[in-house]
Amino acid sequence: MIGALKRIGGAVAMAALGSLASAQTYQTYGVHNDPKASPCQSADCRYPRAPGTPADPVYPTYWSAKWTMYRVFNHYQTYGPPYRGRPPMPLRPGIDYEISYGATYYDSTWRGRSGAGAMMEHYDRRCLPIFPISNHFTCSFISLGDTAFFVTYPQDRPQGMPPVCLFSPVNHPPRRDFIAHLPYSAGDSARIGAHGQGYSFWIAADGGKVVQTGASPDRTADQAILFGYGFQADARGKQVPQSFYFSGYPLAPANAPIVSQNYTSFAAVRPDPAKTWRLVSGLDPATLPACHLFAPASGVKALAPGKTAPTWGDIGTWRKR
Repeated sequence: MIGALKRIGGAVAMAALGSLASAQTYQTYGVHNDPKASPCQSADCRYPRAPGTPADPVYPTYWSAKWTMYRVFNHYQTYGPPYRGRPPMPLRPGIDYEISYGATYYDSTWRGRSGAGAMMEHYDRRCLPIFPISNHFTCSFISLGDTAFFVTYPQDRPQGMPPVCLFSPVNHPPRRDFIAHLPYSAGDSARIGAHGQGYSFWIAADGGKVVQTGASPDRTADQAILFGYGFQADARGKQVPQSFYFSGYPLAPANAPIVSQNYTSFAAVRPDPAKTWRLVSGLDPATLPACHLFAPASGVKALAPGKTAPTWGDIGTWRKR
């Protein structure tokens, strides 16, 4: 009898997980999930490269990195990414942008029941500001195969948030050749500097179609959403990540029209599982609460009242008001 109840409970949990998959499938244009989940210009969401375009960089098999995050909230229209380091003058820290820190750990060789690849992005004291809530807390996103978890910590966990929730059951780490899913931008590459390679597009949140290649000019006022990634040659001439630049939630309390994570160290060092994915590897995603970060539950404080700007979670469903 007990065994039968467990089987029934497991079936119910898996059915619930299946229903969450449709609600928590975010359009990432082939970077984090199946290309079919996004309205790409091609079936495989890959961009052909024009003659003379540099070869696509490829992630190492595994790596560890640290980065500085710039949340730019003033004059981003004129001084947009990609940034070579700090946002340029006359932008001022604390007045026009905020500085915080984090780290990323990646291992494409990880294998588990949920699929292939493991990745952890850890944000210290300032969480990823793409949601319509205050980001003044420490958080981590951990992806194991197709399952993405969201972790918060006791020292500054927001009221109403669980320690771990299911961000998405269909959100894997970027594949080593993920940059093929972004168009090459000569303008972005020039802004990165010598031996830089930039890839980005702006997406119309209402229809999900790509409306512009390259970060400039800024399209925040059009309620478009930016996704960009830069590489630059290291001392050995190897292309390594330089920055990840994107649209955050542009209104208060997140107040993050433009965000850039600029890498300060990058090494092909295999991450320690005990300090990264083992934080969640023993958890059953079917038993975890859904995160609802793009549409926070009422118990979570500082929700932007009457959300009037799109998020990544709105792509394809957002309607301009």
